[in-house]
Amino acid sequence: MSEETLTPILEVEGLHVAIDGKEILRGLDLTVEDGETHAIMGRNGSGKSTLSAAIMGDPRYEVTSGAIRFRGEDVLDMPVHERARAGIFLSFQYPVALPGVSVSNFLRQAVKAVRADEVPTKAFRPLVKENLQRLDIPQSFMTRYVNDGFSGGEKKRLEMLQMLMLQPPLAILDETDSGLDIDALKIVSGAINLLRGEGRAQLLITHYQRILHYVKPDKVHVLLQGRIVKQGGPELAEELEQRGYEWIESEAA
Repeated sequence: MSEETLTPILEVEGLHVAIDGKEILRGLDLTVEDGETHAIMGRNGSGKSTLSAAIMGDPRYEVTSGAIRFRGEDVLDMPVHERARAGIFLSFQYPVALPGVSVSNFLRQAVKAVRADEVPTKAFRPLVKENLQRLDIPQSFMTRYVNDGFSGGEKKRLEMLQMLMLQPPLAILDETDSGLDIDALKIVSGAINLLRGEGRAQLLITHYQRILHYVKPDKVHVLLQGRIVKQGGPELAEELEQRGYEWIESEAA
């Protein structure tokens, strides 16, 4: 087995993160191996979205100590665009609108930025068409402005379209299931499952087990007050669905 195969996709070690001087993450440790899908669960305010922002390099979040390594490389000094080019993708909980920017142009520029090269039209168009079909998105979607007047489900499908176009080694999905009806949830989950396998990993951040019925995680982690306080397999998510978070909080007290 090669050294590259042995290197985890993501290593978070002793991570402390603050925003506006308030500490949110308090010594978080997490390792995601090649080919794994991990679910991060917890109440509002537990630090789930802070973790995703810190991994992606959001400048509003200050890493006060600890390490974040992607494929063995320290990324803390890398700006957001360099992390994206390296292969880290973040699906936002609340995607922003970009009036005047068409979905087609946005996708082309995103792929170009990550590949650091122009994408030939002959290669780009068939790939777009294939992924539109996978997500049950009409071709007319490509001429619309990014997230401008989009429903919640359309925003999340566009996030998944970006992910399928970019094929990232690490996909961080921040409450991608939020606001989706059951049909949209199945389509979004299908897109996530398409990228599972060797050379890739996913980090699913969610409140509920709902999406985990369709995207079965290898490991589940529960955050409480900025730390992972409990870990397990898919059965842990099922137990949380039945019992809520109070029993974990009692155990951690």
